[in-house]
Amino acid sequence: MSANDPAAAFLTEAGELLDGVEQALLDLDHRLDDRDLIDTVFRGLHTLKGSGAMFGFEQLASFTHHCETAFDRVRKQLTPASRDLVAVVLAAQDHMRTLLEDSSDDTVAAGAAILEQLRGVMDRASEVTERASPPQNGWHLNFWLPVEAMANGTNPLVLLDELRALGECRVTALTDRVPPLDELAATDWHIGWSVELRGDISRGDIDDVFIFVSDDMELHLQSLSGTDKPGAIEVENEPAAGGDQRVKAANDGGPTTGKTADTVRVPAERLDLLMDRVGELVIVQSRLSQLAQGGTGAATPTLHSISEDIERLAGELRDTMMVLRMVPVASLFGRFRRLVHDLARDTGKSIELVTEGETTEVDKTVIERLADPLIHLIRNSCDHGLEGAGEREAAGKPPTGQIKLSARQAGGEVIIDIRDDGRGIDLERVRAKAEAQELVAPGQTLSDHDTLQLIFHPGFSTAQQVTSLSGRGVGMDVVKRTMESLRGTIDVASVAGRGSTISLRIPLTLAIIDGLLIRVGTARYVIPLSAVEECIELSTDEDRRSEGRSLITLRDQLVPFMRLRELFASQTSPDLHQKIVIISTGAERVGLVVDQIIGSHQTVIKPMSPVHGDVTIFAGATILGDGSVALILDVAQLLSLGQQQEERLRAVA
Repeated sequence: MSANDPAAAFLTEAGELLDGVEQALLDLDHRLDDRDLIDTVFRGLHTLKGSGAMFGFEQLASFTHHCETAFDRVRKQLTPASRDLVAVVLAAQDHMRTLLEDSSDDTVAAGAAILEQLRGVMDRASEVTERASPPQNGWHLNFWLPVEAMANGTNPLVLLDELRALGECRVTALTDRVPPLDELAATDWHIGWSVELRGDISRGDIDDVFIFVSDDMELHLQSLSGTDKPGAIEVENEPAAGGDQRVKAANDGGPTTGKTADTVRVPAERLDLLMDRVGELVIVQSRLSQLAQGGTGAATPTLHSISEDIERLAGELRDTMMVLRMVPVASLFGRFRRLVHDLARDTGKSIELVTEGETTEVDKTVIERLADPLIHLIRNSCDHGLEGAGEREAAGKPPTGQIKLSARQAGGEVIIDIRDDGRGIDLERVRAKAEAQELVAPGQTLSDHDTLQLIFHPGFSTAQQVTSLSGRGVGMDVVKRTMESLRGTIDVASVAGRGSTISLRIPLTLAIIDGLLIRVGTARYVIPLSAVEECIELSTDEDRRSEGRSLITLRDQLVPFMRLRELFASQTSPDLHQKIVIISTGAERVGLVVDQIIGSHQTVIKPMSPVHGDVTIFAGATILGDGSVALILDVAQLLSLGQQQEERLRAVA
């Protein structure tokens, strides 16, 4: 299916419609009398049904019709909204997503079961006293369509026919807004309509006629029943000021000018391809800069000037490209409202999800890979972290537990916190479980931070019972591995009886990073600059004293360090002035002994080949200005090696 295929465009639109329906349903679950939310759900279902039938998704259209009918009754106040209705329509919209991909007999059968539940909910609701307002004796309405209505395919005669079908109807054309002939454009529409409609017709019946054009049109509506105040006019969608009374555009708040939309939908693959091309440009620019700086002769000043211009333009293009790839975390956080809603029903707990910092932006690739780890963490918080209502009230807490998702930017990183106000993590139970699994020796001294890090060990779980949601010891180790693959870190803090906070620190982007270029032996390597804390000299005396212990005292703290020359088996002259690059991620610090610090470097990350998949201390590679390749060090793996080395040294001591 090509990107220009209308069916492909419908699938994208359908996904967005279903997302909107889901969010409105989740809000409606807390505000069952919110008329705007009810209208939003109905409009989404109505549009999905009509568009689905237009593009040949007959099973989807047929199934959606039943849900639309149910919400039409709610919208017309013939049936009250209820949490049971919200729950079954949420399940129905999940089924609609399935029908977009699969309309087999098994899928249709699953949909029939959902419709049976929907019928049961509606039958029970019909026993409730109808709150619908009595039908009106008739209506008088004046309406004007936007001037571009005909160009957009809207036929006013069809709308008038639908009004005539409702009852006795008298129609009069309104021509007072038609401009002079020399100003008249053949494709513009300026005629309005005055309609007197008599019969037992509800307001909802009229809304149905204009449902697809109501956002852009101007409508004046007055009841003929005498129940309204004399002369009262209900006004919707006021026209914009101006001679032709054009309706303001929804996006820019100004008059319609006929220009295209301000946003353009671009496939993610094209952005990835463009990012690759920008990366190649950055590499070529680096080579040009190196040639300009090392050139000789009369042409050198000119070449140097051209190099500076290209460097500036490449930098601007790179920054623009980075912005294009950035998406707000709201697109990620929004997915978890449904998850928490369903977990609350499954666990029988009252849970509130609070989000903060939704406008914080992260590279789209990072967003995609963060979804699964956050699902594991939120599921654990709901299942094990939060107490039931009775236990919370006994502890002096409100019966509703809270999970707070927050995001903020700190330099070149984004920090995402998952905080709950539950029972917290029992450190004694964690330690006992670790000793039972022989992860730590009995009596071994562990800080609270080190104890909490044990929960990320594969197969580790302190849950007293396994549930359908969690407790099998899988998930947390997957979270840590995913964070390491993102060049991020994870930290845990917990207070008994007050809750836990898990913090994820991740880079803004995985495509281009600022790095520190170093040399070890004859090879050059890149360390992500966000992980570099400081650089210090390693004197000959300190190097000699540290032989066999690989620990250095830095501001009264012992910091383990590794000699990259030994790690990479590089041969180097012993009289070089070695440096120690201190890298850190939160509380963990490790020093890397290098032969030379070359300087900062704009690093375009290239993935390692599958052949080198087992070489874990490298996160990728980059191409330098002279065309040679430099490997990018994986900070998380180096920190792990450093900590293991420190533990071995302490054990020997």
